[in-house]
Amino acid sequence: MQTILVTGSNGLLGQKLVCQLSERQDIKLIATSKSVNKLTDINNITFELLDITNKTEIEYIVKRYKPDTIINAAAITNVNFCEENKPECWQVNVEALKYLTQVSNELNIHLIHISTDFIFDGLTGNYSEDDVPNPVSYYGLSKLEGEKIVQSNANKWTIIRTVLVYGLTQSRSRSNIVLWVKQSLENNKQINVVNDQFRTPTLVEDLSWACINAAIKEKEGIYHVSGKDFLSIYDIANTTADLFDLDKSLISPISSISLNQKAKRPPRTGFNINKAINELDYHPHSFIEGLQIVKEQFMIMS
Repeated sequence: MQTILVTGSNGLLGQKLVCQLSERQDIKLIATSKSVNKLTDINNITFELLDITNKTEIEYIVKRYKPDTIINAAAITNVNFCEENKPECWQVNVEALKYLTQVSNELNIHLIHISTDFIFDGLTGNYSEDDVPNPVSYYGLSKLEGEKIVQSNANKWTIIRTVLVYGLTQSRSRSNIVLWVKQSLENNKQINVVNDQFRTPTLVEDLSWACINAAIKEKEGIYHVSGKDFLSIYDIANTTADLFDLDKSLISPISSISLNQKAKRPPRTGFNINKAINELDYHPHSFIEGLQIVKEQFMIMS
């Protein structure tokens, strides 16, 4: 039986990893988070409080359970927050990787680290694993530096980069582009959505599946894991409105400059996912298929 420890288990990806891993009979799951467990109805797991910026806590928890694999889903991903709170962002997205790689090497653990399309400048899009990073925000810089620590220090590592993850968790505690649009329109709120930023939005179930498959197959290296549809954020919002039968006249297109966000965003990212398809047997849902899955989940939970 393989033991997998997940950090950031209360996040969007973390919660989905817990749900999917807890259903497997061949996996012993250790879920960890800085805050109390949000998935209290799932019994087939061990939960531990863990602040990944605390070296002592990391060493204690990891050495206690001696996992075969660590999936590091813990991060500060709010781009504007990172721009305004650089020391805290650096501690979580960079310094913590030093502690995780060190203990992983001591115990011969496979470290799987989640990264982002925001390590790229967004001038071209359709990025492959070999393309040269050039972040335009402090968040992107912090994630790139975290990657460098993993690649330089870990003996057995995988980096899974992803793009604009969306989905629904059991606790409904984590917002994302789809849930924000849905909730705003249900409340008859007018929203401004950028029409000059383009992404390949990723269903969280697909991303979680890829992480688990990388762990089971013990795949190492960098993988780009995202959806397959290249869409503007404005298109994403309108498609969401259509599928949930909401009033998309409340959605107004706006340029990135007009929105005046605190942190700069790369205009065009999106991934070439051929390597993940070939080596991880990764086959993501289309964006409309992903939205339909989210809609069905809402119906089940209502």
